[in-house]
Amino acid sequence: VMVQATQLTVAERETYARGRKHFEHGEIDPALEAFASLLQSRQNFADIHYMVGILFDRKGDLDAAAESLRKAVRLNPAYAEALLALATVYERSGDYDRSRELAERAAAVAQGAPGALDPTTRGKLANLQAAVADAYAEVGERREAIEAYRKALDRCPDFLDVRHRLGTTLREAGLAHQALAEFKRVLRANPNLVDTR
Repeated sequence: VMVQATQLTVAERETYARGRKHFEHGEIDPALEAFASLLQSRQNFADIHYMVGILFDRKGDLDAAAESLRKAVRLNPAYAEALLALATVYERSGDYDRSRELAERAAAVAQGAPGALDPTTRGKLANLQAAVADAYAEVGERREAIEAYRKALDRCPDFLDVRHRLGTTLREAGLAHQALAEFKRVLRANPNLVDTR
């Protein structure tokens, strides 16, 4: 999701390139400065709002991060990376329902894309889903936790730590038979996991 260079003036292209370079090197304030000056005249570029959102997230300003990422998603509703980043921000803010909804939207967008999901994105989605499941488990919402763990494992069946947590939650929910099946699957893949044993 790149800015079309033809739509920018020479000065704006230089500012964009400078901001992007700072962004890629993890230089938060200089990147934010460059993008802020660009956004004064160019409000309609989703990837600039996305990068600004990521930068605010790195600074720990979750409200500003969410605002920028929402703009990116409004401009491009099929922007999977922005949807994922926004899901992560909501999760860290404790808004698990919105986080789950956005993660599912990101997954749907990515599945509709040619070539489907790359392994990195699939892993990120699975971890996000598992984190939502952990939050549900923590507050005793076991059924929702089990459902979220299973969704994570649909994406990445070989995430043994997630499968172990699913087994534990099933056991706590009184579903010993299902828990045993999950623990056995973990031990078949790695017999050395003492906690699972």
